[in-house]
Amino acid sequence: MRGASTSKSLSDTGDTMVRMNEKQTSQIKTASVNQPSQLQTVRPTKKQKELLGYIEQFIAEHGYSPSYREIMNGLNYTSVATVALHVGNLIKRGHLIKRDHSARSLEVVNPSAMQPANVQTNQVKDAEEKWLVGKVERLFAEAEAEALPTKHQVEDIGVLLAALRVLGLEGAAQSFVERLSQLRTKTIE
Repeated sequence: MRGASTSKSLSDTGDTMVRMNEKQTSQIKTASVNQPSQLQTVRPTKKQKELLGYIEQFIAEHGYSPSYREIMNGLNYTSVATVALHVGNLIKRGHLIKRDHSARSLEVVNPSAMQPANVQTNQVKDAEEKWLVGKVERLFAEAEAEALPTKHQVEDIGVLLAALRVLGLEGAAQSFVERLSQLRTKTIE
């Protein structure tokens, strides 16, 4: 049994069997760990999503990843071994990375894919809208007071009108369009 205990079967293709020794096997394992981009991620199960969400929320609140016991308590699991099993599967599936095999070293691979962003856009308070419209009015008053407004003044007004549109205040922006076109006709370079 001279090398039988030190070799491992990798694959069997027809009549040809490829064998590798322990050193070659460990090199392949090391290469696959060092190149996680080659691993394909598999969609997580419902329980795994719950675990990923908990870990992501914990990291966001505390700035570091939870211990297995904190995960166990937070998700009402009965044993740390259950947590280790789920975490191990998530690492294999490519959803978690355990940095240097030390405590509190879990990282969620793609946290934004876990939960849709809860971003509210174009939410402008009445006071903010009033301030911005007032700013546009003041710039118009300054530019119209001059016999020949500068190109810079007209550009500043145009930027603020574009900001009104981006913020969803199309009506307010539209009310200034005619005045802006009149200013552009009498602008100096």
